[in-house]
Amino acid sequence: MSRLIVISNRVSRPTKNGNQGGLAVALSQALRESRGIWVGWSGEVTENFTGQIGFAEDDGVKTATIDLEEQDVDEYYNGYANKTLWPLFHFRIDLAEYARDFEGGYNRVNQRFADTACPLIEPEDVIWVHDYHMIPLGQMLRDRGLENRMGFFLHIPWPPTRLLVSLPHHTKLVQTLFAYDVVGFHTEEWLESFRHYVEREMGGTVDGDYVTLGGRTIQAVACPIGINAREYADAATSDTAKEMFEQVRRSLQERPMIVGVDRLDYSKGLEERFNGYARFLKDHPEQHRNVVLTQIAPPSRGEVESYQQIRATLDAIAGRINGEYSDVDWTPIRYVNQGYPRDKLAGIYRAARIGLVTPLRDGMNLVAKEYVAAQDPEDPGVLVLSRFAGAAVQLKDALLINPYSPEEMSDAITRALAMPLDERKRRWRAMMDCVEQQDIRWWRECFTGRLMAVERNKAKRPETEAAAW
Repeated sequence: MSRLIVISNRVSRPTKNGNQGGLAVALSQALRESRGIWVGWSGEVTENFTGQIGFAEDDGVKTATIDLEEQDVDEYYNGYANKTLWPLFHFRIDLAEYARDFEGGYNRVNQRFADTACPLIEPEDVIWVHDYHMIPLGQMLRDRGLENRMGFFLHIPWPPTRLLVSLPHHTKLVQTLFAYDVVGFHTEEWLESFRHYVEREMGGTVDGDYVTLGGRTIQAVACPIGINAREYADAATSDTAKEMFEQVRRSLQERPMIVGVDRLDYSKGLEERFNGYARFLKDHPEQHRNVVLTQIAPPSRGEVESYQQIRATLDAIAGRINGEYSDVDWTPIRYVNQGYPRDKLAGIYRAARIGLVTPLRDGMNLVAKEYVAAQDPEDPGVLVLSRFAGAAVQLKDALLINPYSPEEMSDAITRALAMPLDERKRRWRAMMDCVEQQDIRWWRECFTGRLMAVERNKAKRPETEAAAW
């Protein structure tokens, strides 16, 4: 069996309490099975980059990490990845910052990852690169002579052509994707946007799953990521989850709870969510004191100014709503800036009558699937889901809304609170079937199956100008 070499911005090592994200669990299992290696940034900063690799093995998973310089983190991670690509790919061109230093740092750090990975890779290894931090890495590995089967998966949306062309050197960046053999997206919409760009801007051709540019043909596929549904359902019935469930229910004093769980990020639609809930309170004074919104929003990317601004904005909106509607024994919004381990979070999901998942744009959004998996089959809650989340393509039995419309959100909350048990069960069962069938293992095998089927002697270095990017 070929070894799998996973390369991503950060490496997630297995933990004793099992509180890893779904992606980390899926990749860890594949790495164990193939005796593979996970390569990435350690998360640590060093004064001078040395290229020294830190090797470790945890629970059968081998990892190889490097430390980056502070300038690397500023330009590559906080800069090009999260101030340029992240907002642009989430359709927020108004927040995207373009700077040559950012682009230079992004290119430099990807070269450092290529230098780190190359000595570790054997001829029969299969390489799987992840996400927007490392789009050009495949080309850089080809430049170093690697002819291995190589795939890339994008975990965020792919923007429409009319937005992507605002990125300086956009053609050279996209051209590097043709160094891979298989390129994956979560939804057909993101895949179609990629195809459209290649055809319109680069003169490429599309034939089903095959996209050709300048004599190089790759497979471009839609393959939505899932969660470990059974494991998450089991976590929701663990002793820790039950304890959290009871704690939440006691604090609510029999009131139904609406829950939102999101990183503190402008793409998650948190401001719009708070305003939609405020509209619900305004439209339905009879519901005052009868419902609570609990918003769990751990901070992220605090060094980026736009993230500081969203936190300040949400603090102000939550304070205004609570100030206007609170009573001495009722606060309409519980706004929590911390995260919870998986088993506790599963108990919180299970205690919530409504899961409110309203991103303005999301590649997938696994919170929606986690909420479904955590529900009690005999008394499930209702998922209210943005139609702009990738998960909306699969979870069609959620109450799908436009997150920009406070009225739609208010109406959906009202409908969810009044929904009969039979309808709640029917909707939940249909969504749970999807979550179980297209789970994290299905996603992994869907992608790696295509990649493993590529003939290695066809995985040659593409003849492009991308190496100069």
